[in-house]
Order: sequence, then C-alpha cells, then structure tokens
Amino acid sequence: MPLMPKRVKHRKSQRGRIKGKATRGNRVVFGEFGLQTLQGGWVSAATLEAARVAATQYLRNEGRLFIRVFPHKPITSIPLETRMGKGKGEPEYWAAVVKPGTVLFELGGVGADAARICLSRMAHKLPVKVRLIKRQTA
Repeated sequence: MPLMPKRVKHRKSQRGRIKGKATRGNRVVFGEFGLQTLQGGWVSAATLEAARVAATQYLRNEGRLFIRVFPHKPITSIPLETRMGKGKGEPEYWAAVVKPGTVLFELGGVGADAARICLSRMAHKLPVKVRLIKRQTA
C-alpha cells in the first residue's frame, strides 16, 4: 500500500517551488550504498512503492532497504473537461518533495555488484535523474 500521512493539519497545500540543493538527507547514513537525486521534483507515493517492490523482489530477504523520503505533500487535480472556477480540486495522490542531492533509498548488507543492479532497477521507476553513491568513511 502506498505511503501517506495518517493525519494532516491541512488537506490541501500550495504547489511551492523547489529551490537550491539538499543540505540535509544528502549522504548515506544507514546503509553502504544509496540513490541520490540529481534534480528536484515530486516523487509520488506509488512511485516509491514501485521502487520498493522492485528492490525487495531482487534482494529476496538479503540485505536491508532503507527509504529515506516520505510523501507529505497532497497533490490535487480537477477532473478533466471541467469548467473554470469551482475551486481547487480534491487531493489525488501524495508526493515527496525532493531537492537535488537528496538520498531516496539506501541498501545495506549486500555486495557492490548486487547493490548496483538493485539500485539501477529502482532508478528505472523514478521520475528524477539519480546516481549511485557509496557511504563516506571519515
């Protein structure tokens, strides 16, 4: 089932703008490998779920998948062929707002080759450009 908040303060939100690069959530923390966005955008809850399913089917209970984003933003739309006016549409789906540099997913407990294959399968599902990154050892 797609991710969505249990309850929200406001049912509808304004679109907003995605400015700048991600300063938080931009490095691998929980696993060894991650998928980092190269462009900003909205990633829907259904897209996140499709990527999660693709990863779990490939991993088959090996390793661990960490989802680093959550869809907090309600995206509304008016039905097709509706006249102007009559207000803002009803919430249609939930989306996660991602800035360039945000880490979407992390993998731990798998080898480098398996992680590359798994993360590339997930990248095909996503609407934003992503790249594979490794954990930085300081």
